[in-house]
Amino acid sequence: MKILLTISHFAGRTFAIWVILFACLGFAFPAEFSKIGPYIPFLLGIIMFGMGLTLSAEDFKELFRKPLYVLIGVLAQYTLMPFIAFLLAYGLRLPSEIAVGVILVGCCPGGTASNVMTFLAKGNTALSVAVTTISTLLAPFLTPVFILIFARSWLPVSPGALFLSIVQVVLIPIILGVIVQLFFKKQVTYAVQALPLVSVAGIVVIIAAVVSANKEQILQSGLLIFAVVVLHNGLGLLFGYLIAKWCKMDIPSQRAIAIEVGMQNSGLGAALATAHFSPLAAVPSAIFSVWHNLSGSWLATYWSKRGNQENEKKKS
Repeated sequence: MKILLTISHFAGRTFAIWVILFACLGFAFPAEFSKIGPYIPFLLGIIMFGMGLTLSAEDFKELFRKPLYVLIGVLAQYTLMPFIAFLLAYGLRLPSEIAVGVILVGCCPGGTASNVMTFLAKGNTALSVAVTTISTLLAPFLTPVFILIFARSWLPVSPGALFLSIVQVVLIPIILGVIVQLFFKKQVTYAVQALPLVSVAGIVVIIAAVVSANKEQILQSGLLIFAVVVLHNGLGLLFGYLIAKWCKMDIPSQRAIAIEVGMQNSGLGAALATAHFSPLAAVPSAIFSVWHNLSGSWLATYWSKRGNQENEKKKS
């Protein structure tokens, strides 16, 4: 078991590397990885089940301790990212499927990777976890509404079908995870240490499947999608940070909100795009998953070093 835990922790620390590697493998061997496509919702469900196993009353304490901070984080998540995505899609006149894919990932809740990046950045990890948890639980209700508002100009949107999909792949697995945790607390406490490995494996396989199914489209439009994803993520990080600063949050909370807003649950975006729109609409989510882990790692490293320098100055 110790070997498994060591591998799991290593996988969590090197997440960005595995994302890039499996994206390349999906591109190089499309025939093998494209077979995984139908199982994307199931893989995401496993990841969300893992999230449910880790939820506890501690994760909601920040909601009662700093409710305004959590509210600001959730509102910024569900307004900034969809609106930025819409502006990019409209302003750059993106093709319909790509436009919907960009908006789709913008309307998703925050991803659990943001919690890791916030911790590495010496940010307010408790706040990050609270915002991720609340935004994820609200996803069945808010994500379909915002997709309808911002994406219907390009393709038909069925909010009811999106709602059911998100309930199936997000809400039900999380609830099941919480129930299992309540009845088997001792076993779960030991098992959750291996969850980073499960999450990393699930996400990288989803990315490989999406890339493999869209090899030709990526060759044609990959640079355009990549540029849009970089802008979307960068503007999300920037405006998330500025809003937190404008609201006079402390520095660790500013970092948490910035990372939380800029990093999305791109696995959910890929699953919804594949199920309700087209494989091409899932490509922005796949590329977002690669890029936001890189940008998040770089930003976390910068803020971590800056925090160390500030501590050294205070001591001197």
